[in-house]
Amino acid sequence: MLLALLQANAVVMDLDANCAAIDEAAGTAVAAGAKVLLTPELFPTGYSPRRVRAELDPAVLPELRTRLAGIARRHRIGLVYSLPRVSPQGEWHISATLLDTKGTNLLTYDKIHLFGPEERAAFGPAARPPAVVSFNGIPTSMVICYDVEFPEAVRAAAVAGAELLLVPTALAHGYDEVPQVLLRARALESQLTIAYANHSGVEEGCRFLGGSVIAGPDGSLLAAAGEEPELLYAEVDQDAAARARSEVPYLAERRPDLYRSWDS
Repeated sequence: MLLALLQANAVVMDLDANCAAIDEAAGTAVAAGAKVLLTPELFPTGYSPRRVRAELDPAVLPELRTRLAGIARRHRIGLVYSLPRVSPQGEWHISATLLDTKGTNLLTYDKIHLFGPEERAAFGPAARPPAVVSFNGIPTSMVICYDVEFPEAVRAAAVAGAELLLVPTALAHGYDEVPQVLLRARALESQLTIAYANHSGVEEGCRFLGGSVIAGPDGSLLAAAGEEPELLYAEVDQDAAARARSEVPYLAERRPDLYRSWDS
């Protein structure tokens, strides 16, 4: 399966411009043969947590989700997007959604680990673990940005059966070791493919790193971006995770009962 990853500069609170960028990227990705397009964290709104919380009317979210589903359906491509989600109790979360080629919602995930005072002021942390669905025959899961920096989050997805982990992110400049070192280690230790889509450029004074990556279950680098906007592609081998887990059975040989006893 060919995976496409959008690294781009969003315009904060310009929903039309940001959706147009996703639409254009989806068309280009389909023409290249991609089956899914992964976009960055909060890309449709732009990444500015306090401003998004202050200015975004939750009433527009259903229409915005319908618009994004229309992009997936029109181009016949799977799509991962990240938006705020407001719970029935009024709690704001950062969410990610995986759509199939018909625009149907296959999976939604809410961010567990919030990064920094801006996110914590605007959003609440979720608690549900990553779930897994079959996408194009590959068990697929999602986490968001800072979540992937915690081995427990990625391992939870892998233990649940995930072989592909899709990660919308908003990583600032100066954290080069995250995509260059940590992402490949996460992919290797949990033996799954990780795709990590970041913003580029400057949004509301935040300079983003770019540096999006796709890493294989053996820790190999399948694709990597620089700092500029780019559509990144990599072929996801449906059997790669099984081969890696057969060769070195990290998941099968874990001792979770023992680890829990260490905590006590």
